[in-house]
Amino acid sequence: MKIDLTDTTSSKINKALVQGRRAIGTPAVGMVLTLVLVTDEENQYDALKAANEASREHPSRKLVVVKRHSRSPRDRAKARLDAEVRVGADAGTGETVVLRLYGEVMDHAQSVVLPLLLPDAPVVVWWPVNAPVNPAKDALGKLAQRRVTDTYAAEDPVAELTARAEAYTPGDTDLSWTRITPWRSMVAAALDQVACDVTSVEVEGEEHNPSCELLAMWLADRLHVPVKRGVSKGPGLTAVRMETSCGPIQLGRADGSLATLSIQGQPDRAVALKRRETSELIAEELRRLDPDDTYASALRFGVDRLGDGSGSSSRAAGDGGTADGGATPAKPAKPAGAVTPAAMPKKAESK
Repeated sequence: MKIDLTDTTSSKINKALVQGRRAIGTPAVGMVLTLVLVTDEENQYDALKAANEASREHPSRKLVVVKRHSRSPRDRAKARLDAEVRVGADAGTGETVVLRLYGEVMDHAQSVVLPLLLPDAPVVVWWPVNAPVNPAKDALGKLAQRRVTDTYAAEDPVAELTARAEAYTPGDTDLSWTRITPWRSMVAAALDQVACDVTSVEVEGEEHNPSCELLAMWLADRLHVPVKRGVSKGPGLTAVRMETSCGPIQLGRADGSLATLSIQGQPDRAVALKRRETSELIAEELRRLDPDDTYASALRFGVDRLGDGSGSSSRAAGDGGTADGGATPAKPAKPAGAVTPAAMPKKAESK
């Protein structure tokens, strides 16, 4: 069921939600969170489709905030709110409200969204595109316990990682990080099978894919070994190669679907490592609403410490800070030769 409201208010939208639930015979509210999608008209269809699919696992009220920029000065000066209320089969599992903001009301989106939040339920804000530099300082981001961005959609994804590290606040997360969860699990499982010390790592993937940098930073942060970032034609991540005291370990995926795990002294094994849809990624992020300390630690390691695999740092930002956002004194980076194989942790952690 769909209800269109033109030049409306938050109060009228709430009444329409109640009216829609009664019309389809489901007055009870069984939703577990409010998911706020902040996007543009071009991307709202795909983002809402992914959110609807994720709502099968996490029944939610989805509020889609679309800021419509008018062309004429007269239209820009006039504030207006249009809404489309969807309940039942048209809204996935839960309810959907598409909010289109015009004029001055665009600068006060939080005032429109606040009355529509589910009472006593967590709030998650997701920016599929055009995320703010500091999500926690954004007016809508301040309403949320969890703030989801995607550096892959940025103009310069790798540079965006540096900005994300500087502005990180507990509760921030990135779908580029979520994409590497299966890779981190497979790498950790491979290291669990051997009693060896890792001496160096190479992460290979397409050039402008921040997931490759995040995986490399996670490995460098956890293993304390030199990590080299290699470039391939993709798709996405293509290989992780680890040199160990027992021989090489390689996890390679050439087709974006099936990967091969090679460990010295063991037969090669085929493992499923399919590139996942956005709906699967957002569903994974909605499973946990607490701060992701592992992501914070990897992000703060610093992109500039990757590259040639030397392990040296041109700045101390990767060593400063704690996972909960507090600052610690910067430490000088250790050269690769300063760490002996016996002192290196040999196992990585999975999410």
